[in-house]
Amino acid sequence: MKILLVEDDQKVASFINRGLSEQLFHIDIARDGLEGDLMARQGDYDLIILDILLPKQSGIELCKIIRSRDYKVPILMLTALGSTDDKVTGLTAGADDYLVKPFEFKELLARVKALLRRRNETTQATLLKFEGIEMDTQAKTVSRDGIKISLTAREFKLMEYLLRNRGRVVSRLDIEEKVWDFSFDHGTNVVDVYMNFLRKKIDKNFNRKLIHTVVGMGFILKTPD
Repeated sequence: MKILLVEDDQKVASFINRGLSEQLFHIDIARDGLEGDLMARQGDYDLIILDILLPKQSGIELCKIIRSRDYKVPILMLTALGSTDDKVTGLTAGADDYLVKPFEFKELLARVKALLRRRNETTQATLLKFEGIEMDTQAKTVSRDGIKISLTAREFKLMEYLLRNRGRVVSRLDIEEKVWDFSFDHGTNVVDVYMNFLRKKIDKNFNRKLIHTVVGMGFILKTPD
């Protein structure tokens, strides 16, 4: 899961980045409102954490701009401004939640997970994109850098699961439960076999390898280090 953090306080940004990274989220950090706007335009984020008191452009204005582009991405306001009027202003601008500084990380994490869970429950994107890969879950098509890729039904389901969890390590057990059914034989290496099938089609003929094995943990779809 990719999160954009727009925060000019280096200590706060570092604290949040460290904590969420340990939870296997991928964090991009913008230091002012204009940089946050640029990154929000260019990135495909699952969540935006947005301070209000930002240099160059306020978090309120940035929130309004993001919403004017009809972004469905959840926005969590994170700020020292804690009055009722401040909260109403933030929520009216388009924020989905509001957390006042100082805060405990466990509360921030709980709010992040709740927003992501709510988003996943209410919307399931039918067009998935990542680093040149495009998948249309309705038309059942996949391409990379404009080149069409033919996948079997099982390969398609496995690729969809990786795309929906891009940037997050998924274990073999996760894959068995989500991609195969209850009758799956856990004593086989079928997950590894299908992952190799998928790599040959998704990665083999391209310079950047996107499907990676994390030894002892599982697999991850991410950009090369």
